[in-house]
Amino acid sequence: MVRGILKHSITIYVKKSSIQEKEMYPSDIRKKLATGKPVLSTSMPSFEPHIANATYNCKPDWVWIDTEHNPWGTESMGTLCVDGRKKGVAPVIRIPWNDPAYIKKAYDVGAVGVMIPQVDNTDEVKQAIHDAKYPPIGERGIAPFFAGYLDGVSARDVVDNANDETLLILQMESVEAYEQIDEILAIPNFEVILAGPADLSASLGFPGDDATNSKTANVMVDLAHKVKGTGKALATTMGDVEHAKQWIKEGYTKMNIGSSLQYGTIGLSKIFEDIRDEYGVDWH
Repeated sequence: MVRGILKHSITIYVKKSSIQEKEMYPSDIRKKLATGKPVLSTSMPSFEPHIANATYNCKPDWVWIDTEHNPWGTESMGTLCVDGRKKGVAPVIRIPWNDPAYIKKAYDVGAVGVMIPQVDNTDEVKQAIHDAKYPPIGERGIAPFFAGYLDGVSARDVVDNANDETLLILQMESVEAYEQIDEILAIPNFEVILAGPADLSASLGFPGDDATNSKTANVMVDLAHKVKGTGKALATTMGDVEHAKQWIKEGYTKMNIGSSLQYGTIGLSKIFEDIRDEYGVDWH
């Protein structure tokens, strides 16, 4: 009798888990961006599973997983991305460079978004799109390995939904990119432009500065004006909460704020809650 009850209970649990995972695919991150309200992230401080899951439990909308500067390889990312998807968080991997090998691997292990640093001109934008999108838009190779780790999601589901589900995030971090920004924004099939304050400051002649530098700030304000009406989302990253709030008001609604290591999980959860309350965000 006990064995029968236990067996029945396990069956119910598995079915519920499958339904929850199916609901997490496709990601709803594009719908959130379309509202114009803050879509909040934090930087992933570690690939260690219990730290990663503690970060997801802070309820970010997306997480910034950095492989440009951090010494982490693709083999570390699969579980991280799948766990994020299961919790309704969109994992975004910043790859080291605008290279198809990095782009394919990031999407194939489950990233909802791929962030490409140092995209400086229209040719580099078009190459990124070519490598990030499935046909007929681009020529991304088909091998969505992560689908096998989400119950009820097939490789066919991923192929059918990827071009409408995923984000391609291009970083504007140089004077060269800024001088071509109107032409860059006119190119279809990428979803987010992200201003990188530190490298942008360096390109302007102020290495070591950030968005508190007036010239960097002027460029970022002008970028916010140029993005309006293009259908692109605007993103940046801030370590200071008050600075993040300031730039959200300027239009940088896809905002990365510090990390759970910096603020602690309780503190970070409260930061997200306060910003969402201010803007009437009700999806959490």
